[in-house]
Amino acid sequence: MSENAHSIAGQIKARLGSRSPRIAVILGSGLGGLADEIENPLSIDYVSIKGFPVSTVAGHRGRLIAGTLSGKEVLCMQGRIHLYEGYPPAAVADIVKAFKLLGIETLIVTNAAGSLRKEMAPGSLMLIEDHLNLSGFNPLIGPNDDSFGPRFPNMNNVYTPAYRSLAQKIAEDAGITLHAGVYCMLSGPAFETPAEVRACRVLGADANGMSTVPETMTAAWCGIKVLGISALTNYCTGIEGGSPSHAETLENAAKASAGLTLLVKRFIGEL
Repeated sequence: MSENAHSIAGQIKARLGSRSPRIAVILGSGLGGLADEIENPLSIDYVSIKGFPVSTVAGHRGRLIAGTLSGKEVLCMQGRIHLYEGYPPAAVADIVKAFKLLGIETLIVTNAAGSLRKEMAPGSLMLIEDHLNLSGFNPLIGPNDDSFGPRFPNMNNVYTPAYRSLAQKIAEDAGITLHAGVYCMLSGPAFETPAEVRACRVLGADANGMSTVPETMTAAWCGIKVLGISALTNYCTGIEGGSPSHAETLENAAKASAGLTLLVKRFIGEL
């Protein structure tokens, strides 16, 4: 059931050698700059790993970077996989399962997201407290591999409460504005219609995006702790005159990148 995950893990392990990271970071659209902060980096292109899905979207480099960040060994995905690229949810799940097999205990997920609240301006950050999965997909559908997690996993506190508290403290001490809210995943690749934006707000969402939930659900299922942070790159359609584009996403992700990099580096240092 998890042959591909075992194959991916084996190939990465062979390349890592004596490195044994316990922290993995997934970088979203336009947020790959954090990987440049990694010391003694080892780069592994996705295309060189048999069975590993390849990023096809601008702003995603498509490589793993292993090295040291804030004194800790890390494994960083510089570019993530999206369901709208045509990959099945199981392909995303295989990556996280491979991380579990490599000994990853903490997963930091970042993304570019659209703001549903006028007080959360583009260029700022949002701590993910919970999520809504409106994508129509679930990475855990199919035969269950009990060696990773239970058939019916509990999704309460998917985003580890202690990690959220630590991130909020770090942001406050560093003078970083860190909003908090619910992330809503839709499948994409089209941005939401005005009616869909209104519906998401009614359902309790604070930011919309097209990723993160499959990785997070898989991590929670197999016992990996999760910190989630959104870089707010635009207002969603109809919010403060928002009319999102991918170019705007990349531009404002760059603005949010400095604060995100500082926050993640200090968080890793304090783990």
